[in-house]
Amino acid sequence: MPIFSANCVDFVSRSVEQTRRLGVRLGSLARAGDVYCLSGDLGAGKTTFVQGFAKGWDSRDQVSSPTFVLINQYSRTDGNLLHHLDAYRIDSLEEAADLDLDEYLASGVLIVEWAERIRAALPEDYLEINFTWVGEDQRNLVMTPHGSRYEKLMEDFKRLAFGG
Repeated sequence: MPIFSANCVDFVSRSVEQTRRLGVRLGSLARAGDVYCLSGDLGAGKTTFVQGFAKGWDSRDQVSSPTFVLINQYSRTDGNLLHHLDAYRIDSLEEAADLDLDEYLASGVLIVEWAERIRAALPEDYLEINFTWVGEDQRNLVMTPHGSRYEKLMEDFKRLAFGG
């Protein structure tokens, strides 16, 4: 059993709706330049979480998995974009560098599924979210902040999501 820092959030979601609601709460706190790195097996709830995240971020667009197109963009009325990248099919760091991630960060929020495949190409400060399949309707989410922005974000998220 891993030992988590005080800034980590370890949560067992008991339904698709609960996973989506956690995404809504985190998305409501997101701001331009943020990076969210999602990892976990197929079917662990990453895209479901992003659907909630986009809603909380106030996107009006329908969220779908970008597995075959690599990146989807969702907009909101203020012109900011949510860039939803699926790195599953990226085979090298050179391929990741060709995506011009800095441009995405300048125009909004970047949320990356399968982030571990391109970790070295991403900024050093980010929020890591690991999804583990526990059972048919249960997923374990572990959120680990990397950098002061994300440590503060986790404090705010805990208050918003759990009242603490």
